[in-house]
Amino acid sequence: MDGILRDSIRRGRLRVVWPDDSESQYGDGNGPSAAIKIGDSKTLLRLIWNPALTFGEAYMDQGVVPLDGSIYDVLNVLLVNVGRGWREVSVLRWNVKLGMLQRRFEQANHLHKARRNVAHHYDLNGRLYSLFLDRDRQYSCAYFKRGDETLEEAQTAKKRHIAAKLLLNKPDLSVLDIGCGWGGMALTLAREYGAKVTGITLSGEQLQEARTRAAAEGLSDRVTFELMDYRAVNQTFDRIVSVGMFEHVGVPNYQTYFETIKRCLKPDGVALLHSIGRFDGASATNPWIAKYIFPGGYSPALSEVLGPIEQSGLQTADIEILRLHYAKTLAHWRRRFAANRDAIAALYDERFCRMFEFYLAGSELAFRVNDHMNFQIQLTHRNDATPLTRDYMVEAERAVAYSQAAD
Repeated sequence: MDGILRDSIRRGRLRVVWPDDSESQYGDGNGPSAAIKIGDSKTLLRLIWNPALTFGEAYMDQGVVPLDGSIYDVLNVLLVNVGRGWREVSVLRWNVKLGMLQRRFEQANHLHKARRNVAHHYDLNGRLYSLFLDRDRQYSCAYFKRGDETLEEAQTAKKRHIAAKLLLNKPDLSVLDIGCGWGGMALTLAREYGAKVTGITLSGEQLQEARTRAAAEGLSDRVTFELMDYRAVNQTFDRIVSVGMFEHVGVPNYQTYFETIKRCLKPDGVALLHSIGRFDGASATNPWIAKYIFPGGYSPALSEVLGPIEQSGLQTADIEILRLHYAKTLAHWRRRFAANRDAIAALYDERFCRMFEFYLAGSELAFRVNDHMNFQIQLTHRNDATPLTRDYMVEAERAVAYSQAAD
């Protein structure tokens, strides 16, 4: 372990207190710093063989304890050094190679497995998400036009940005929302743009909350929510939107996913896909994330997405990369989680809180210093389905913003 750390930690400083209470220091001292205590030799051995899985587990079980700081500080030092240079660390390189070999099985995500995977994360106690998300429960990357927005402002801007790309230029357009979450996007499109929306989800908790919200807002005649897999949709729509769901599709199902969009999108329709992606090419899901947070999940490189789109016959009308927006979003979530930690611990326990802290901190840093980003891809059947330039997007966002400001 000492040799791995000496080869890996070149920037900043990491202080390690070993199980026998001896100490070692790594790095050049220039940059972020952190310290950890490794509690026992069993944890140490597991860290040597599979650090990508074991480090998070050890933090959850207090086999690894941050000293004079938080798990964010520790992960910051580690990812600044090995985040995009993991190929230089042999044990991480082999972990990723093994993950690549297992992708077809782990990400098969047939209907039964997809429902089970969704329930693992999204059917948690609904109050949990209200304690760290925005009021609309947008559980995806927000959009920071300036950088200093509140979380609510940035999530509102995200919905406007996506609506502008959907070209909702007349009322009563039919919209399919694939992976509708707790209903925020669907309700916004109905309330503010006059759309008729069908939202689908595999989460029973999300379905109940979304239907309750639609009824409370008097929008049940314009928005319907169904417990349905995207592959089962048999209607056609003027518009299709999917935000933060594609990460759960799995590489083996990309062709089916885009063929479904093609089948369900009217000839002059517009679809918008919003997903987490990665800059550095095809890889594998971190094994700790796959086990504890998003089983069956994967954030793809664009090179893995564009091929299936082309093969489906759909046309890519626009691509936008959002770089640091999710890092900013996660920073808000992390602060809100910390502020409500006692309430969350009362819902679950301390181990759960440490699991979620590790997830939020690691995810933020994946976007801040590693290779993660978000992409938005606009899809059509025809190359004349949208205007010649992107100006209409900006104009639509401004018009809605001015209108709401005037109200």
